[in-house]
Amino acid sequence: MDWHQIIYFQSVANVQHITRAAKQLSISQPALSRSISKLEDELGVQLFDRKGRNIYLNRYGKMFLSRVEQSIKQIEIGKQEIWDDIHPDKGTISLSFLPSLGISLVPDLLSSYQQEHPNVKFQLSQASNRQILDQLKQRKTDLALISLYHEDEEIQCQPLITEELFVIVSIDHPLASYHEIDLNMVRDEPFISFKDVNELQTIILELCKEAGFSPNVVFEGEDIGTVAGLVGAKLGVSLVPKLKVLDKTKIKLIRVTNPICKREIGVAWLKDSYISPVVERFVQYIQHFF
Repeated sequence: MDWHQIIYFQSVANVQHITRAAKQLSISQPALSRSISKLEDELGVQLFDRKGRNIYLNRYGKMFLSRVEQSIKQIEIGKQEIWDDIHPDKGTISLSFLPSLGISLVPDLLSSYQQEHPNVKFQLSQASNRQILDQLKQRKTDLALISLYHEDEEIQCQPLITEELFVIVSIDHPLASYHEIDLNMVRDEPFISFKDVNELQTIILELCKEAGFSPNVVFEGEDIGTVAGLVGAKLGVSLVPKLKVLDKTKIKLIRVTNPICKREIGVAWLKDSYISPVVERFVQYIQHFF
């Protein structure tokens, strides 16, 4: 049983005349008759009673027609839902991003976009880099704003911005009088790092290694706000991007001259996956926005 058989049956059932139905469907009468006969054979029941050149829908045909019309209606609803969801002016975009980007970058981006496209809807989620990559691979999200630290052959990435990373110390720390330092000047300091789900942990370890030391990690936080709070409480130093969440009454940001400390933020999606028109337009907007 295929889709054409269903449509052909509905047409014949509605007009109860093979010739007129064939004309409406733009197919030959013999082809339509064969299709109806094949459908009846597959169902194992006669759907029409024949009398001369006339056909009449019998009670089994009426029973089947009711289900056919319900099915066609549901399929049409499904088609409309899909068209609405991918429409560039009113579709839905599933976007995942790093928690640190939710402080200002993502709100600013979405606010700007919806000024031009007020009917586009967003499904938002925050997660670590690793979790977001898994979401992309499992097709749970359309797009992601992530740190482009490790290449992944399944993920397509486009760089957007480069964020400088600063050493942060409490305002009473001896290094607080410095405006810039080499990273190895904090080699003997207790270090507030991040849990391994946060890509900043890997970046910090690599930068410290490049500076010639392994950090003495005394605590691992899940987010930049927590890490900065612990630094402000004089429990150690850390390395973070400059964000609005940082309380500069309690911490001092110090530029690092050697090595260059940064992280690259980009937009990512699953390679070889379908990109809907609404998502494609948003990607173009993101590139222009940054």
